[in-house]
Amino acid sequence: MLHLELLRARNILIVAPDGPLQKADFEHLAKKINPVIASKGKLTGLLIYVKTFPGWRNLRAFVAHLKFVVDHHRQIERIAAVTSSKNLKAMTRIAGYFVKPDVKHFDLEQETQALVWLETGS
Repeated sequence: MLHLELLRARNILIVAPDGPLQKADFEHLAKKINPVIASKGKLTGLLIYVKTFPGWRNLRAFVAHLKFVVDHHRQIERIAAVTSSKNLKAMTRIAGYFVKPDVKHFDLEQETQALVWLETGS
């Protein structure tokens, strides 16, 4: 399940998974993010907060994740991964080559810095 918190004034969405990702998580995420993109033209930032990457429940969840990325990455300016997961840290480096948003890793104790970076780009 994904916990979602929209910081409307900052145009930033915080996403915090608490278990293996499911197809329904990405459907729920799209329902949350699509109205913001429609009204503002983009999402300034997406903060992914997770201690360790939980993986996907099944192949359908993985495919739903890829579809979400393909459908939305051009409407997001920056993505911050706040995590202690070495796998997610590596994934942020790799993702930076394939998606439009700037992607950056932050350690768990750097959530405030991640929010500042999402908002300002510096």
